[in-house]
Amino acid sequence: MTNEKLMELLTTVGKSALLLAVCLAVMAVLLKLTTRLFQKTKLDSGVQGFLRSALKVALWILTLLIVADSLGIPVNSIIAILSVATLALSLSLQNILTNVFSGITLLISRPFVAGDFVEIGGVSGTVKELTIMRTSLDAPDNRLILIPNADVAAAKITNFSTEPLRRVDLQFTASYDAPTELVKQALLEVIRADSRVKTDPAPFVALSGYNANDIAYTIRCWVDNPDYWSVHFALNEAVREAFARHGIEFSYPHTVVHIDKGE
Repeated sequence: MTNEKLMELLTTVGKSALLLAVCLAVMAVLLKLTTRLFQKTKLDSGVQGFLRSALKVALWILTLLIVADSLGIPVNSIIAILSVATLALSLSLQNILTNVFSGITLLISRPFVAGDFVEIGGVSGTVKELTIMRTSLDAPDNRLILIPNADVAAAKITNFSTEPLRRVDLQFTASYDAPTELVKQALLEVIRADSRVKTDPAPFVALSGYNANDIAYTIRCWVDNPDYWSVHFALNEAVREAFARHGIEFSYPHTVVHIDKGE
């Protein structure tokens, strides 16, 4: 190798090294600015970490392409190879990527947070954790339920914890022999005896239907969200005792048979 070619090679390598140093400095500044920007937003930490990692990978790829071009390496062929590799990787990791992007959507839209009691596609539980890949629920019977984020994003989500008040809906049946006003009075006594039931909105008690063997009555009352289940069960027990005090009978399936004795 002649001195001229050696000097040319050293010059090219020196320029590429300097270009690499500049690219690394710019990358560090951009990542630092991105971190500061994320700190001012309300994005979940999981989303912030994922976006920062994705940006870092993209900046590294861009840096390598710039340095390779400065060294005289054909960049078009590298881009073509990267495109094919990216496509193959995307196809092989399709389910994983779907869960990842669904997780980002959930973390940004925030239909629920850790500690909320939710129902997702017919499965109920308290949200334990929402990660990039899956959502973890603690079921009422102490089971841990892991749901892929793609299924969560596509499912109907009911969040029972977002509002401060929740309505308790109960239905009871009484015999046709029990006077309507007496049944309603007994039900109202039960509601008013529980201090956890709100007076505003006012409780609602009404005859709601006629069945084959009984009459249906509906209770609707509002309670603090954390008190929902305790009030729900307490009212069920108290109604039985109230009906017994007022002599109101719960109906049960029965058949009335008329015997014609004839002449």
